[in-house]
Amino acid sequence: IVPTVDTVRNTWLLKNMVTTRRPVLFVGETGTSKTVTIQNYLRSLDPESTLVLNMNFSSRTTSLDVQRNLEANVEKRTKDSYGPTPGKRLIIFIDDMNMPQIDTYGTQQPIALLKLLLERGGMYDRGKELNWKYIRDVQFVAAMGVAGGGRQEVDSRFTSQFNVFNITFPSEVSLQLIYSSILLGHLVPFAADVKMVGKRMTDATMKLYHKITGDLPPTPSKFHYVFNLRDLSRVYEGLCSTTPDKFETGAQFARVWRNECLRVFHDRLITNEDKALVQGHIQSLVNDYFGDFRESVLREPILFGDYRHAIQPDEPCLYEDISGGFPAAQAIFEKILARYNQENSKMNLVLFEDALEHLTRIHRIIRMSRGHALLVGVAGSGKQSLTRLAAFSAGYEVFEITLSRGYGEAEFREDLRALYQLLGPQNKKVVFMFTDAQVAQESFLELVNNMLTTGMVPALFPDDEREAVISSMADECERAGIFPSKENCWQYFINKCSDNLHIVLAMSPVGDTLKNRCRNFPGLVSNTVIDWFMPWPEQALTAVASVFLTENDVPPEYHTAVVEHIVHVHLSVLQYSEDFKRKLRRDNFVTPKHYLSYVNNYINLIDAKRNFVNEQCQRLGGGLNKLIEASEQLRDLNDKLEVQKVAVTEKTQSCHVLLEEISQRTADATEKQQLAKTKEVEIDQQSKQIKIEKEDAEAALVEALPALEEAKLALKDLDKSDITEIRSFAKPPRAVQTVCECVVVLRGGKEVNWKAAKAMLSDANFLTACLHLDVDTISGGQVKQVKAALKEIDVTYERMRDISVAGAGLFKFVVAVVGYCNVAKTIKPKREAVARLEKNFHLSVKELREIREEVKSLEAELKTLQDNFEIATREKGELAEEAAIMERRLMAADKLISGLGSERTRWTTDLDELKERRVRLLGDCLVAAAFLSYTGAFSWEFRNQMCYQDWHDDVLKRAIPMTQPFRLEALLTDDVEVSRWASEGLPGDELSVQNGILATQSSRFPLCIDPQQQALTWIRNREAENGLKVCTFNDPDFLKQLELAITYGFPFLFKDVDEYIDPVIDNILEKNVKTVGTRRFVVLGDKEVDYDPGFKLYLTTKLSNPRYTPAVFGKAMVINYTVTPKGLEDQLLNVIVRFERSELEEQRENLIKETSINKQLLKELEDTLLRELASSTGNMLDNTELIHTLEETKTKATEVAEKLQLASTTAAEVEVLRDGYRPGAKIGACLFFVLYEMAAINSMYQYSLTSFLEVFDMSLRKSVPDGVLAKRLSNITDTLTYSVYSYACMGLFEKHKLLFSFQMTLRLMESEGVLVREEVDFFVKGNISLDKTTRLKPVDWILDQGWEDIMELERVNPALFGTLADDVEKNQFLFREWYNLETPEAVTPPLKYGTTLSPFQQLLLLRCFRVDRVFRAITQFVIRRMGEKYVTPPVIKYDQLFEQSTPTSPVVFILSPGADPANDLVKLAERQGFTGNRLKFLAMGQGQGKIALQLLETALQRGQWLMLQNCHLLVKWLRDLEKALEKIAKPHPDFRLWLTTEPTDEFPIGILQRALKVVTEPPNGLKLNLRNTYHKITPEMLDECPHPAFKPLVYVLGFFHAVVQERRKYGKIGWNIPYEFNETDFRVSMQLLRTYLGKAWRNQDSKIPWGSLKYLIGETMYGGRVTDEFDRRVLATYMNEFMGDFLFDTFQPFHFYKDPEVDYSVPEYGGRENYTSAIEHLPLSQTPEVFGLNPNAEIGYYTNAAKAMWTQLIELQPQTGAAGQGMSREQFIAGIASDIQSKLPEPMEVDKIRKSLKEISPTTVVLLQELERWNKLVHRMSVSLNTLQKALIGEVGMSAELDELARCLFNGQIPSMWRNLAPATLKSLGNWMLHFQRRHAQYNEWVTRGEPTVMWLSGLHIPEAYLTALVQTTCRKNGWPLDRSTLYTSVTEFPSAKDISEKPLSGCYVHGLYLEGAAWSPERNCLVAQQPKQMVQELPVLKITPIEAHRLKLQGTFRTPVYATAQRCNAMNVGLVFEADLATHEHASHWALAGSCLILDGSN
Repeated sequence: IVPTVDTVRNTWLLKNMVTTRRPVLFVGETGTSKTVTIQNYLRSLDPESTLVLNMNFSSRTTSLDVQRNLEANVEKRTKDSYGPTPGKRLIIFIDDMNMPQIDTYGTQQPIALLKLLLERGGMYDRGKELNWKYIRDVQFVAAMGVAGGGRQEVDSRFTSQFNVFNITFPSEVSLQLIYSSILLGHLVPFAADVKMVGKRMTDATMKLYHKITGDLPPTPSKFHYVFNLRDLSRVYEGLCSTTPDKFETGAQFARVWRNECLRVFHDRLITNEDKALVQGHIQSLVNDYFGDFRESVLREPILFGDYRHAIQPDEPCLYEDISGGFPAAQAIFEKILARYNQENSKMNLVLFEDALEHLTRIHRIIRMSRGHALLVGVAGSGKQSLTRLAAFSAGYEVFEITLSRGYGEAEFREDLRALYQLLGPQNKKVVFMFTDAQVAQESFLELVNNMLTTGMVPALFPDDEREAVISSMADECERAGIFPSKENCWQYFINKCSDNLHIVLAMSPVGDTLKNRCRNFPGLVSNTVIDWFMPWPEQALTAVASVFLTENDVPPEYHTAVVEHIVHVHLSVLQYSEDFKRKLRRDNFVTPKHYLSYVNNYINLIDAKRNFVNEQCQRLGGGLNKLIEASEQLRDLNDKLEVQKVAVTEKTQSCHVLLEEISQRTADATEKQQLAKTKEVEIDQQSKQIKIEKEDAEAALVEALPALEEAKLALKDLDKSDITEIRSFAKPPRAVQTVCECVVVLRGGKEVNWKAAKAMLSDANFLTACLHLDVDTISGGQVKQVKAALKEIDVTYERMRDISVAGAGLFKFVVAVVGYCNVAKTIKPKREAVARLEKNFHLSVKELREIREEVKSLEAELKTLQDNFEIATREKGELAEEAAIMERRLMAADKLISGLGSERTRWTTDLDELKERRVRLLGDCLVAAAFLSYTGAFSWEFRNQMCYQDWHDDVLKRAIPMTQPFRLEALLTDDVEVSRWASEGLPGDELSVQNGILATQSSRFPLCIDPQQQALTWIRNREAENGLKVCTFNDPDFLKQLELAITYGFPFLFKDVDEYIDPVIDNILEKNVKTVGTRRFVVLGDKEVDYDPGFKLYLTTKLSNPRYTPAVFGKAMVINYTVTPKGLEDQLLNVIVRFERSELEEQRENLIKETSINKQLLKELEDTLLRELASSTGNMLDNTELIHTLEETKTKATEVAEKLQLASTTAAEVEVLRDGYRPGAKIGACLFFVLYEMAAINSMYQYSLTSFLEVFDMSLRKSVPDGVLAKRLSNITDTLTYSVYSYACMGLFEKHKLLFSFQMTLRLMESEGVLVREEVDFFVKGNISLDKTTRLKPVDWILDQGWEDIMELERVNPALFGTLADDVEKNQFLFREWYNLETPEAVTPPLKYGTTLSPFQQLLLLRCFRVDRVFRAITQFVIRRMGEKYVTPPVIKYDQLFEQSTPTSPVVFILSPGADPANDLVKLAERQGFTGNRLKFLAMGQGQGKIALQLLETALQRGQWLMLQNCHLLVKWLRDLEKALEKIAKPHPDFRLWLTTEPTDEFPIGILQRALKVVTEPPNGLKLNLRNTYHKITPEMLDECPHPAFKPLVYVLGFFHAVVQERRKYGKIGWNIPYEFNETDFRVSMQLLRTYLGKAWRNQDSKIPWGSLKYLIGETMYGGRVTDEFDRRVLATYMNEFMGDFLFDTFQPFHFYKDPEVDYSVPEYGGRENYTSAIEHLPLSQTPEVFGLNPNAEIGYYTNAAKAMWTQLIELQPQTGAAGQGMSREQFIAGIASDIQSKLPEPMEVDKIRKSLKEISPTTVVLLQELERWNKLVHRMSVSLNTLQKALIGEVGMSAELDELARCLFNGQIPSMWRNLAPATLKSLGNWMLHFQRRHAQYNEWVTRGEPTVMWLSGLHIPEAYLTALVQTTCRKNGWPLDRSTLYTSVTEFPSAKDISEKPLSGCYVHGLYLEGAAWSPERNCLVAQQPKQMVQELPVLKITPIEAHRLKLQGTFRTPVYATAQRCNAMNVGLVFEADLATHEHASHWALAGSCLILDGSN
C-alpha cells in the first residue's frame, strides 16, 4: 500500500482504537480504501499475540452464519467461557456490515447477534439447551458503505457501540501519488522512453476514471456500472504485468495502457453507445497524452496476453501485444484447442473475432493474481467453453460442481472442501467455474461471495478435517519462514488457496435475478472483473455459419446469400421473441445455441434430403434407362426385321420347288405303298382264313387222333411173335380173321381174305407199315367195308383180348382208324380248301415282295429329296424364328414403351423435378431448418408469419433456389406419417402436424407446453409399443428409471414438469454423450450411464404459460402444443359428425385409411416397377415374366390411382357434407377457449379439453333431434352453449359468472364477425393514453376520464362517434337528462345514437357517461343477445352433481367465506344410501397426508365416499394425491372422492382439470339466493312443524339470510367487516324456529316467543359472527324490522319493501310450491332500497364491479401490445420525485417550539406528538426521494425499497414507506400531496397562532388523541372525573370553517368530516336521504363539547360512527375515531340500515 495522508491518519486512528480495545467502524463510499487500510494494519499485527478473522456480510448472511464462523475460530476455556487460544486475542474484521437484509420484523439478524455480543459479551448456544456462552478476548473492527443501493440503515443503538470514523474519498493528489509511485517503481528497469510515457500515464488514467464515473453512473438496468478505486488498481495491476523485453518503446507501453483501460472499464458495458463513449474518452486522452504514438496505440484489434507459448512449456509466458491481430490469435488458440481436444472431451469451437476477444479477456483475468471473472451473457454464448479453453491455455485445472437430485448446501460445502484440498495440500492452480444453473439455492452465492472477498468459506472444514489441513501445512510454513502455530498454518493455507484459486462466474442477464444477486452479494461485482457478452454480432454469426458450411453443403455461388439469410433468420427471431412477449405475454429466448443448432440442422437436413433425392434419382434413372434401352432395341429390331423378311421369302421359294418334286415322287411311292398295303391286307386276310380253316380241320382231327395214337401204341406193343402166332393159324378165329381182313381193306388190298391177310402178316415190315399207314388216303368205301365186317363180329376189345392179344391190338388199331376216317371224312374238304388257299397265299407273298422292293427303291430316292427339303426347311425355320423373336421383342418393347409410356413421361418429369429439387433444397432446407430450430414456442400465427412470409420472402429476395409454393409438411413429412400420427391421437390441424414434426425431427429433446394433454396422449400412444417409461420429477425413483431407459434405449417421458427442471438431467437434455473407445456414455448425476442411441426423451407440462429460463430454451425444444381454435374446430367437427352421421365419419375415416394404404401401395408398386426394371438381367425384352409383372403392376397401379382419384372425389363430397356441421364445431371451439381462458382470472378455473369434450358429447345427446340440418344445428348450439354455461357456473365464483357470460357473448359475436376488435379494446380499456386531450370539457358533470374516453371513442369509430364531443357540447340538456336517469342503460341514448348504434356500441357510449351503470348494462346486453338464462346461473343440485361424477374424477368444492358443503354431502349420502361406515371425512392438516392416502386406498377398494376437507392447508401433499389418482385403474364403481379447498395458486392443475369443480357460494341477488335456499328445503322439512306461522317465518328467515349475505356486495356501506354468513346459520336458525314454534303449538300458546327467536337468531346465530358493534346494530335492526306480530296483520299487510314496480312480501300461506313460485316472480336484480340502503349505494358497487370486470377482461383479451411513445419511465419518475421534493417543507423544530410554549396543556402535548410524527414523515420522504434520484442517475444502486418507491410514483400511488408514517388515507398520490400541504399549513398555524379556531380533524395523525385531550382539558377545568365524561356533538349552521371567527367556550369546532350513506339538510338541520349520484357530502362545521355522561340525554338523534377513511374499520376495530350524534326526523333504524357514517378522509 502506498502511504498517503489519508491512509496514515486512518491507520493511526485504527491502531489507537485496537490498542485500547475499542470496537471501531469505518464508514465511507465504495473505493475509499476502508478494507485495504484495515487489512493492511491487521497484517502488521504480531501473529503471536493476535488472531484475525475476516467476515464479509452479504444480504443473505444470517445470524447463524456469523455464529458458526465465530465458533469455528474460538475454543472452550471453561464451562461457559470461550475465546481464542489463551494468551491471544481475536480481532474480527467485518466488511460490508450493513449488507444483511431487513427481515419482516425490521431486524438485521447478524447485527442483532453482534449487538448482543457487544452489549452482553456473549451469546446463546444454538443447540436445544440454549446455554449462554461468554466470548472473551474478542475485538470487532468493521467497515461499511453508505446506506442505499442494497445497503441498509443500521440500528443506531448498534452503531453507538462502535467508534465510528467517516472515511473520505482520497484527494486527487493522494491518488496521483499512490498510482504514480506504483507505476514508476515498476518501470525502473524499463527504457527511458517507456518511463517518460509512464510519468504521463497516471494523469491520463485519473482523467479517464473521472470521466467514466461521471458519464456512466449505475442505473437499474446498468446496476454493475460501479467504478471505484479497485478498478483503478486493476488497471495498474495490468500495467505491472509488463516486462522490459516485451515493452521496449513508449508506443508499446501506451498501447498496453489503452488495453488495460478497455479491459477494466469497457468490457462490462452493455450498450454500443456506452462503449463508443469510453472509446471516445480514451481516444481523446491518447491524442492529448500520447499523440506521438496515436496510430500505433489506436490500432485495432487490441489483444494482449501471455498465451503465445502456452503449449510450449520450455518457453516463458510473458504478457505482450499479440501482433498480427485476430489471425495470429486464432492460429495460436487453434493449436491450443487442438491440444485440448486431444487431452479432453472434444470442443467444436469456431474462433471468430468476438470469441477471440472474450477468450483473451478471460485468459488475462485468470492469469492475474487472485483474478476472478464475472461473465455475463445468455445461455449458449460460449462463456463455459471459452473459460475451459482459457484455463487450459493458462495451465489451470477447471473445477465444477455436478448437481444431483437433492443437491443442497451440505453437498456444495462437501464439493468446496474437495476444491480447497486441490488448492492447498495439492497446490494446483484451479479455475472454479460456477454458473447460474448451478445456483440450486441462493445460499450457494453467500459462500461464493465469501470466497471472492475473503478467499475462504466460513466454517467450511469440521474440526478434525481442519486439524488435518493445518498439520499438512506445517512443513510448508517452516520452509516459508513462518512459525508453524495452528493459526499461522491456517492463515498460510487460506493465503495459498486464495493465490491458487480463480473463480469464473457465468451468469445470464435475463430478468432481474442477476441484478438482485449483485445487489445482495456485492463481492460478485466488486471482487471480479466483468466481461459482458453482447449478443453475437453479425460478424460472429457470419463467421460461424461460414466455417460450418462447406462447399459440399452449399455451392460457392450461393454461399454468401445462404450465410446472410441464416444470420437474418437468427436476428429476426430475436425481434419476433420481443413481439411474442409483448402481444401474448409469452416467453421465447434465443441463444447462440439456437444459432449453432440452426446451422447444424441445415447441414444435416440438406445432406439427408440430398441423399434421399439422389436415391430417388438413381431409382427413377435406373427405370428410365431400361425404358430408353427398350426404345433403342425397338429401332434396331425394325431394321433387322426388314432384311430378315427378304431372306425368309427366298428360302421359302426354293423350298417350294423342292417340295413339288418331293410331292410327285412321294405320290408314286405312296401309290406303290398303297398297293403293297392292299396286298398286305389281302395276304393278311388269306393267312387269317387259312388259319381258321386249318384250325377247324385240326380241331376235328384232334378228337380222332388220340384213339389212333392209342391204336398205334397197341401195335407197338405187339411182338413179331404175336403176329407170327396169328399167321400161323390156318384157320384163325373168326374175329381175328375179320380184323386181319379189315386191316387188309384199310391198306388198300385188292383181295380181302385170310390169304391176303396172311400174306400181309407175313410182311416183315407189317407193323411198321401199319404204324405209318396214311390214314388220310383211306376212302369212304374202305371204311364202310370195315364197319360192316366189324359189325358182323360184334366183339369188344376185352373179348378180343381174351381171344388173341395180337388180334386185340389189331382190333384196337382198326377201330381207331375207322374212327379217324369217320372224322377225316368231314375234314377232307376243309383240308383241301386249306391247301388251295395256301397256294394262293404263296403267290401273293411273292408279289408283295416285288412291290416292296420297288417301294424301297422309291423311298431311298425320296429320303434324299426329304433330307434336302429338311435342310431348306430348317434354314427357312431359323429365319422365321429369328423374325418371330424380333416380332415378339417388338411387341414386348411396344408393351413396355406404350404400357409404361405414362410412367416414362412421369418419371422423366419426376427426375427433372428431383434434379431441380436438389438445387431447390438450398432454400427449402434453410426455411425448414429455421423452423426446426426456432419456432417451437411460438403460436401458429407467429410461425406462419416467420416461415411463410419473412424467411420465405428473404430466401426469394436473395435469389436462393426454392420450391414454389413451399410447404414445410411436404419437405419434412408425408401423408402416410401424418395419418399414422392422427391414428395415435395427434389432431390433424396444421399446428399439430408442425408440432409432430418438431417433436420427431428436432435436434433437441422436446419440452411440450401441453395444457390440454394432447401431446401427452400422442406420445403415450406413439411410444407405447417401444416400452415408454413415464415419470415426474417428484417420483423418488425417476433417476433409476431414466438410467434404465438411457441404457436400453427406451423412450422416456417426464410429465407434469413445472418451471423448475431438475438440473440433474442437464447432460441428457444437452446430449453431452462422451465416447471412450467403443463405449458411449453420459454422466447422470454422479454416475456414468451407457448411452443407447435409440433413447428418446420427452417432457410435457400442464402449465399453459410457463416461464422457462433461456438456459432451458437452449437445452430443450420448447414446443407450444396449446390447441388452436382451428385445430379444435376440426376435432369437434369429427365428434359432431361421428354422432350425427356416424356412417359419414366412418366413411371419412375409412377413406383416410384407404387413401393412406393406397398411397403406400402406389408407392410400393412404383418401387416394384423400378426395382424389377433395375434388377432385370440379359435381354429384358425376352423376359416374359418381367413384362408380365410390369403389366400386372401397371394395371394395379392404374387401379390404385383410380381408387385414389375416386377417394379424392368422395372425400371432397364427404367434406362438403361434413362442413354442414362446421358452424356447431366452430361455436364449440369458441366456447372451449372462453372456458379455458378463465384460468387467467383465477388459477382454480382449470378446464381440460377432455372434460369439455364430455360436456360437448352430453350436449349432442341432450339436444332435440331434427331432420332439417339448420334446425338441428341450432338445437345443438343452443344446448351446447347453455351446457357449457351451466358447467362453468358450477365452478365459478358469483363475481365471475357475469364476466363469463359476457366474454362468451363477445366471443360468439366475434366468431360471427359482428364485433370490431378496436371497439372491444376501447370498451375494456377506455382511453389509456398518458397524454391528456387538449380540448376542454364543456360540462362539469362528465368525469374527466369520461371526457378522455369520449375523445378516444371518436378516434376508434369516426363513422358513428366522430361528432360525439360536438353533440355533447351542443345538446348538453339532452345528454344531461339521459345522464341523470336512474337506469340510462334501459333508455335509448339521445340524438342519432338511439338508432344508429348496435347494442354493443351503446355500451361504449354508456362507458363514457355512466360507469356505474355499465355492469347492469352488460347484464341487459347478455339477456338481449343470449337470453335471461345466461344471467341466472343454475342452482347446484347435489343429486345431479353425483350423477355427473365418476369414480376416477374427484369433485372439488372451492370454498368461499362461510361455505361448508359437508352437511349437503351428508344429506346426499343419506339419499344415496352411503351412511355410516361408507362415508369418510378427514380434515387435512399437518401429518394427515399419509392417513388420507390410506383412507383413499380403502375407499377405492370398498367403494366408500371419502371427503378430504381444507386441502389448501396441505397443498404440497396434493402432488402425492394427484399421483395416486393417476394410478387408479379399476376403482370400485361406488367410490367417490370429494375435496374442499380455498382458492390457492398452488393447487395441482392435474387434479383441477380432471375434477368436477363446484363453488359453494351464495348466488348473486335476492331472487337467486332465495331460490338457492328453497332448493335445499324439501316439502317434508316444511311440514315437520304444524304451527301455521312456521312456513311464513321460514320464508322471512330465508329473506333475512339473503339480505345479510347480499349486503356484503355493497362493500363497507353494507358491512364494516364482510362476515361469512352461511347455510349453517340458516339451517340452525330454521331448527330454532321449528323447536320454538313446535313447543308453542304443543302448549297451545297463541303467542310466538319473538324475544327468544330474535335473540337466538339475531344475536347468537348470525350475531355470533359479528364483531363490530355498528354491524351488530344493523343485524338487530333487521330482526326488529322482520320479526313481530305485524307479519300476520291482515289489515296492514307486511312488505319487506314495496315500490310501484316490485313488491317484496311474504307469499300467501301454502305448500313449498307457493313460496318457490313467488320467488320465481321476483326480479333478477334488486334496488339497494330493499336492504334499507340508499339507491346511491349501488353506484359504488356497480362502479367497482364494472372496473373489476374491465380489469379481468383485459386479462382475457388478446394482447395488441401497442407501445406508448414519449418520455421514458425513469424520466417520468424523476420528474414526479423532483416535483414532490420541491413541495417538501423543512422539518419542524420541535425542541424550539416546546421551549416557546408558555404552558403544556393536553392539546399542546398532542401538537408536539403530531409534529414529531410529521418530522419523521418529512425526513423519510426527503431521504427516500434523494436516494431514488441518485439511484435513477446511478450514483447508488437500486434496492427493493427504492424499486417499490419508483413503482408507486409511476402509478400515482402512495409508497408504503410514507403511508406507514402518515394518517390513514385512500387518496391517490396527487390528492395526498394536497392533503400533505394542508396538514403542514394547519401545523404552521397551530405553532405560530395557537390552536386553530376550527380544527381540521383529517389533518391530524391521531385525531382521537386531540379529542381525548379536549375532554382532559375540560375535566381539569371543571373538576369532572375523566372516566365519567364523554363528548356531545352538534352540527352548526356554519357551512365552512371560514364562517367561524372564535372558538367555543367549551370543546371545539371541527371540519373536514364527510357524510356517507345519508345527507345533511341545513334547512331542516337533520339527516336526510342523499340526492341521486351523491356518494358523500361534506358536513357543516361540527361542534364537539365534552360533557358529563350522566347529563347527556339524547332524543331524535342517530349515533353515527366517525371513521378515518371510507374503509371504515377492520376486524380489530382500528379505524373508528369517535361517535357523533346527528339529529334525525327518521327512526334511527333507517340510518342504521343505510350504513350512514362520517369519514375524515375526504374523497379523491
